[in-house]
Amino acid sequence: MSDSLSASWSAVPAKAPAKSVSINQLSNYDLLLRCQTGFRPDRTAFAELIRRYQSHVDKVLYHLAPDWTDRADLAQEVWIRVYRHLKRLQEPNKFRGWLSRIITNLFYDELRKRKRVSPPLSLDAPRMVADGEMEWEIPADKPGPDEDLVTREFYDQLREAIADLPEVFRTTIVLREIEGMAYEEIADITGASLGTVKSRIARARQRLQQQLQNYLNE
Repeated sequence: MSDSLSASWSAVPAKAPAKSVSINQLSNYDLLLRCQTGFRPDRTAFAELIRRYQSHVDKVLYHLAPDWTDRADLAQEVWIRVYRHLKRLQEPNKFRGWLSRIITNLFYDELRKRKRVSPPLSLDAPRMVADGEMEWEIPADKPGPDEDLVTREFYDQLREAIADLPEVFRTTIVLREIEGMAYEEIADITGASLGTVKSRIARARQRLQQQLQNYLNE
């Protein structure tokens, strides 16, 4: 009896144990799926999600509100909103755009609370010159000692020019020129039509070029 029982067990093919993949080895897509599993996101997976996308959050907030001293608090609020609503994201491959929408919405919520227009932001939108487009370089957070007076004056004027832009223009410019998003993504994030997005970006660039014409001609 024991021999027959042993033989029956040996006839069953043994299953190799599933290979465990560490969180930091998951693709962004699989990581998001892991975060969406269960009633609340897995803490370890969510911590990895923050690690991968924190720079994106910081970058967008910096360009929308460079002189706000509480950007770290705003970034924390962004992740709180992500944690609460992540299960609503039906297309994990569009997480980056969804995250940008949360950041932008939070920014406008704060503007309404503070009842003031946000200060200017840095910009690398292309400027038109005689032979085509030329990129603006985004100034460093801490300008080096070799930065000359003309450069400082140019960026001062650039910041003032951007401060005059309507908030919707500024948002579309940031998403397009700073984040490099497609027009379709921007339309989805801002809730505007594709034509409206293109028009806002074109008008914002034209206005900046007009206000900075003296510097662009030098």
